[in-house]
Amino acid sequence: MVFLTNKNPCTETKVMIKSELFVLTYGALVAQLCKDYEKDEDVNTCLDRMGYAIGIRLIDDFLARSAVKRCRSYSETADMIAQVAFKMYLGVTPSVSCSSAAGNEFSLILDKNPLVDFVEELPAERASLCYCNLLCGVIRGALEIVHLAAEVTFLQDRLKGDAVTEIGITFLRKAEDRKHRRNK
Repeated sequence: MVFLTNKNPCTETKVMIKSELFVLTYGALVAQLCKDYEKDEDVNTCLDRMGYAIGIRLIDDFLARSAVKRCRSYSETADMIAQVAFKMYLGVTPSVSCSSAAGNEFSLILDKNPLVDFVEELPAERASLCYCNLLCGVIRGALEIVHLAAEVTFLQDRLKGDAVTEIGITFLRKAEDRKHRRNK
């Protein structure tokens, strides 16, 4: 995983090595899961579960290292995920767009997805594989630990021929529900 802490050239080299090692290891993990499971849906589920387990543990590291304040809205939360968490752990900053009038649905749009740096394309027989589904589980697990239930899915994927990689986040409770619970 990428940990950018300063601009020391020696440190940045180590960061790149860690990032490339993680990406290569991740590719080997997905390849093994594809051998272990016949159905793409089973691989997708397994990646999501693994990501969820990582997310529920990673949130402690994120909160300790980032020193962020409590987010007051879903849009602040989405921005925090994109601008701080993705930058901290993957070295990229996705753009955020709100896709609902209610303000509870957001998209993280990645122009560059480091998890697919060494992947050219998915095999035809794996067309329904969601190669980076681990990310959805990580986000969902981390949000759940801070009491934000969310549905996280891939909406677009460059590996499937889309122009960008887009992750959709739908917060499942209304913002008023959270305020009401705190005021009791």
